[in-house]
Amino acid sequence: MRQSLHRRLLAAAAAVTALVATGPVAAAAPAPAAELPSLGEQFLWGVAASGFQSEGRAPDSNWTRYIATGAVEPYHDSVRFLDRYTADIDRAARLGAKVFRISIEWARVQPNPDRWDDGAFSVYDAIVNAIEGAGMTPMLTLDHWVYPGWAADRGGWRQQGMVEDWLANARKVVGHFASRNPIWVTINEPGAYLGTERRIGAITDEQWPAAMDRMAQAHNAIYDEIHRIQPKALVTSNVGYVPGAETSVNQPFIDKVRDKLDFLGIDYYFGPDPGPQQGATAAGAPGMWNLPLQTEGIYYALRHYARQFPGKPLYVVENGMPTENDRPRPDQYSRADHLRDTIYWLQRAKADGMNVIGYNYWSLTDNYEWGSYAPRFGLFTVNVVDDPELVRRPTEAVEAFATLARAGGVPANYRPTRPPVPCSQVDPPDSCDNPVDSVER
Repeated sequence: MRQSLHRRLLAAAAAVTALVATGPVAAAAPAPAAELPSLGEQFLWGVAASGFQSEGRAPDSNWTRYIATGAVEPYHDSVRFLDRYTADIDRAARLGAKVFRISIEWARVQPNPDRWDDGAFSVYDAIVNAIEGAGMTPMLTLDHWVYPGWAADRGGWRQQGMVEDWLANARKVVGHFASRNPIWVTINEPGAYLGTERRIGAITDEQWPAAMDRMAQAHNAIYDEIHRIQPKALVTSNVGYVPGAETSVNQPFIDKVRDKLDFLGIDYYFGPDPGPQQGATAAGAPGMWNLPLQTEGIYYALRHYARQFPGKPLYVVENGMPTENDRPRPDQYSRADHLRDTIYWLQRAKADGMNVIGYNYWSLTDNYEWGSYAPRFGLFTVNVVDDPELVRRPTEAVEAFATLARAGGVPANYRPTRPPVPCSQVDPPDSCDNPVDSVER
């Protein structure tokens, strides 16, 4: 990260810390249209991707082994980001993105327990160079749900030795990239990660608490290591916010790492699911494009953590909307309207005193959504199954993102295309007892 950007983030955090030092964020009142401020020039507009989901040429891992069972759709070669990263990074820069999130795939850089692959590190060096060369800051994720096949053979997160195996690789990656001053994400969505591990048979319900404790141990240890090498680093482990169940799914992890978070990374996708809760992304859920959307829920998710961590920076590390392949959603909600409505609520959150510093769209392109290519989240859509050329086709949200990034958000008189849900259950009881409202058009 450029030092000037880092200083701006620290200054923003300090300013809001002083603002809220007298108490927690108050219940929000409707903001008059003329008073809805922009997100400002320092706001970090970003896009996100993960290694396994987009890179192609996947090495042996827990996930390639699960796909080989035939339980889910074949991987094919995903969208081949490794072969097309230069053009994809250029697409992000032309959108006005300031941050580009990727993961450094453990299974790729450490193919066996006794060797790291210098060639793989060289590829990631080239990708980071391209991100920086395009004027963006790299956000590097150490673990986005995928680990080497040899680590799976040892038991993965079921056994305590996973912590030291994980840390050996993480220390290697941090030592390699810390001089580039990236933003760091240690473990992506630990609660949803473990839910996915359970789905693929890697852990049982009984093993979940111990596995979460091991993830927290890994996060806390690498947090200290990052700050030893990169003292002014910004480090998080992003949580996949689970509407209606956040305190039971993610709070146990947050409680274990709360002193080792430089900012709160929050992912938000769906409203309360009337079916079983599978985590914020409902990863692998059939028909996830039918799950309820509630854009004002991102306000409640941010407020939930703003009250726990007064003044601490809040960053939406992932947010987006799925469609079934490239078909319109059944409710006819467009990707562009969903994006504009979401950004409206970020502006409301910031206007109401929450220290919101950034937003990453999930994702730049469509990718492998943990078992299927049918859910399409990309700003640029890609037909992996039927298009051998893997053409990136812009959705209507491409221009919407670029316009929002240029303007610092929606206009002061913008109102969401859908009114807030009465008595929302995104963060009960608070989201029902202290609702946020929008002024009618």
